[in-house]
Formats: sequence, C-alpha cells, structure tokens
Amino acid sequence: MASSSSLRRVPSSGAVEIGYPAGHFGHLTEHETQALEDFKSLLQEEGLYKPGPPPSHDDPTLIRFLRARKWVPKDAYGQFEATEKWRSGNEIEKLYDTIDVDLYEASRKLYPRFTGHRDKRGIPIYVYQIAHLESKAIADYEKSTQTTYRDAKTDGKTPIKLLPLFALYENLTRFVQSVATECTDRENADTPITLSTTIVDISNVSLRMFWNLKAHMQAASQLATAHYPETLDRIFIIGAPYFFSTVWGWIKRWFDPVTVSKIFILSPQDVLPVLTTFMDEEAIPKNYGGKLDWGFFDEPAWDDHIMGKAQWENGYTSFPLGPCYWEPTEDGTRIKCIAVGSKDGKQRREVVCTFPKAVPNGSSEAEKPVANGNGNAAAPETTPSNAESA
Repeated sequence: MASSSSLRRVPSSGAVEIGYPAGHFGHLTEHETQALEDFKSLLQEEGLYKPGPPPSHDDPTLIRFLRARKWVPKDAYGQFEATEKWRSGNEIEKLYDTIDVDLYEASRKLYPRFTGHRDKRGIPIYVYQIAHLESKAIADYEKSTQTTYRDAKTDGKTPIKLLPLFALYENLTRFVQSVATECTDRENADTPITLSTTIVDISNVSLRMFWNLKAHMQAASQLATAHYPETLDRIFIIGAPYFFSTVWGWIKRWFDPVTVSKIFILSPQDVLPVLTTFMDEEAIPKNYGGKLDWGFFDEPAWDDHIMGKAQWENGYTSFPLGPCYWEPTEDGTRIKCIAVGSKDGKQRREVVCTFPKAVPNGSSEAEKPVANGNGNAAAPETTPSNAESA
C-alpha cells in the first residue's frame, strides 16, 4: 500500500492562472463560441431553450455543460436534458423556496460550508470538515429528512435524504456565486463566477468512519457532478492519514478524470504555501495557517467588499439563516437578496438587501444575468409571490 506521502499532489507554480478565465463567459475561443451557438440551437429545437429576451437559460450555465462535455454540443445536450428532467421531477426551485429553514441549516453541518470569503480570482471558498460526521449524526439527519416540511414533489428515484444537499447547491449557484459575480474587486471582473474552491479537512478521521461515509458521499458526489457540472475549481485535501491511499482509490472512481485532476492532497508543509498561491492570508481560516477568524460551525465571515456594498432593508444588517437568492431590481442597476424557505410550515419571502450590479442592464458591455440553479435568467418581479423564479 502506498503511503499518504506518496499521494502528495501540489499545483505547479503559477497554477492559479492556468485555465482561467479561458473557457468562461467572455473568454471563449472561436471554436467554443460556435459550440455555444450550436448548443443553443440544438436545445431550442428540442424545446429546452428560449432565446428571449430574457433567455430561458443564461450563457454561463450553458457554458458549464459544454465545458463538462469537452465542447461537444450533442454530449452536452444529453447531460443538460437529463438535468432538466431531474430538476423538474424533484421541483428543485420549489424545494429551495419552501425547504424548512431548520432542516436547511442542519444540512449545512454535513456538507461544505461557505467561509464568506473569496480567493484571488473572486471564487468563493468553502471548507468541509469530516471528523464530526459520526454515523449516528448522519442517521439522525437522514431520518429527519423524511418528515420535514417542504412543498415539493420528488421523482421517486432521487433519495429524499439527498434533497437538502441540492438546496445547498442552489444556494451556491443562486446566492453565493451570484453576489460574487457582481463583485468588482478582482481581475476579470467581467467574468461571471460559476466555480467554487473547497478545503477538505480529513484530520482525525478513522478508516472505519470513511467506510461508514462511503455510500453517503459517493451518491452525493455523483449526483452533484451529473446535475451541477463545472461548479468546482479545486479541492485541497489536508490532514490525510497514513491509510488515505485506500480512500483515494474509492474517491477516484466517483469522478471523471478531469474532476480528479482538480483534487490536490497537501502534506502539512504544503498547506499554507499552496493555499496562499490561490488565496490571501486574510481569506484562509486560522486553523490552516491564515488570518481569518472562522470555524467550521460559524456563519460566513463575509468579506468587507460585500458587506460594504450591501444596502440593508427591513431591519436586516447581515444575511439571515436559511436559503436566499438574488434577482434583478426593476431598474436593472442592482440585485436584491430574497430570503425564502419555511419556518413552522409558513413560507417567507423577504427582501434582505440590494447590491450594485457590476454591469447594469442596458449597458453597452456584456450583461451578466442573475440566474437560478440551472441558469434560468431571473426576471424582476413587481409583486411578492411564492412562485418559482422565472
């Protein structure tokens, strides 16, 4: 068996720039631009895309599916069609709008958590600590998912216990990435943010715990890869025990080779030097050698740029617990944060704050739309409702 030291994988010097923003909105080659047009035409022929305005799906999302399928429109179509059926069958937008806030918050403890900070390219940083995922905690949580309130049907195929995970992916795509996209304190500020970076801390995790979590993590990983493609930039695994080569053998089979290539296993001496290549020290939690005073169970420690530009409403001074998403204001110059979900069986829909758009609607520059989880461009609403985002 190989030792954990032999698994050491460190990004090469300058890797922070490699591949980005190439292949993203506003940075496509002639071949990729043609592939996007062909993909739209194919989707439109099959009734899965309407050009609008506004279009039924935004370009950054369509590009994610093309990147995942190496810019082959027919291959991207197959994955996109399956995702649309899956989203419809499980009413994913309605799930996010109506999920019980307490269940949503409980699920956040079992999956990667947003730190509130972004890396040097403006990509959101998540942390996933595995050591607290005891079998009983997982079992109790999965039992609670069977009875907790939500106003959404299921397709009968997707495990109910995994649905809250997809509410968290909706939060990534509809809330975290959306506000990160509008932040101008980054290079390539014209490029919509569609990625995330995750630090996975496997310190103090036994082989038995890994084994007990194997089915849970495998199902979650495969469904997420299928329906939220190309939302991962890099994963940094730290604290790998001596037996991790066994676990790595399992993990590699869950993902395609491209995804595996984004996973880096860092030895203790590599952690801070590698992380600071991608992130400022102020964005790295103190547990990993940085300066950010944030622990895994803490709420996001939102960075100063976001907190400074948000204009709070209805008594809010920070983002609330539970699901939120952004939609454009009527004049197109800002986006507004809407808190949704249910508390004691009652749905909420409250405006939390507004945030300036980096490129206001109507600008001569390329517009960056606010979208739902699968890229449906959200239109402004003039009256509150519990309807799904358009």
